Amino acid sequence: MCARAKKSSGINVTTVIIIAAFLAILMVILLARVRREITPLELSRDEYPVTGLDLSAHNGDIDFRRLAADSVDFVVLKATEGATFKDPKFQHNYQEARNAGIGAVGAYHFFKFNTDGKMQGINLLNSVQGKTLELPLVIDLEEWTNPRQMPTDSIIGNLQAMIDYLESNGHAVMLYTNKDGYERFVRDRFTDYPLWICSFTKPPLPDDADTEWSLWQYSHWGWVSATDTEVDLNTFNGTREQWRQWLRTVNF
Repeated sequence: MCARAKKSSGINVTTVIIIAAFLAILMVILLARVRREITPLELSRDEYPVTGLDLSAHNGDIDFRRLAADSVDFVVLKATEGATFKDPKFQHNYQEARNAGIGAVGAYHFFKFNTDGKMQGINLLNSVQGKTLELPLVIDLEEWTNPRQMPTDSIIGNLQAMIDYLESNGHAVMLYTNKDGYERFVRDRFTDYPLWICSFTKPPLPDDADTEWSLWQYSHWGWVSATDTEVDLNTFNGTREQWRQWLRTVNF
């Protein structure tokens, strides 16, 4: 008795490939449109003479000697995230930055809203132990990849616990966030801490802001000869002499 041929069901492979290709093309078009609509700021070195980069494993291999030759004043390196994650390039990047003679080196931690703050602090200190850092320890505070619906008070509680732990171990703290994060988490709460603001407008904060920014991440689309990936561009709120003074006073 012959077996009855099975009737094909669902979408065939060719259709799936066509749909996937269409979606990929659409995504490229949308990203290109977004890039055109967000025109990267170009800041005058006369007005903002101090320049810096924040870097992580995402940036791949980095030639820190080229960064030093390009007169990059500071780098802030991703060290940790949450309670357990450690950036696989942090130790290497730190040593290479030191070997290259970068003037100021810092470390940052990507804060997870729903993770105990003290445990996040322990993770960060474990990675930076024994290292010389000219910048305060940075807590990267943003909604991206975090649970947005989590109550703000709960997030603030975890953040305060992390800050308390870092300070109790002798470390100064700086907060990094964008304008939405500033309004939700920083304004009226953490105004005594140095602020590193991510903003693609000039000025980076509204006129009624209750704190001044110290560092400004003004572009995600910079290019330097030291790496093959786009990099975040940063500057300091002041002159070179004010930068040197800030470095002397910002840490404990």
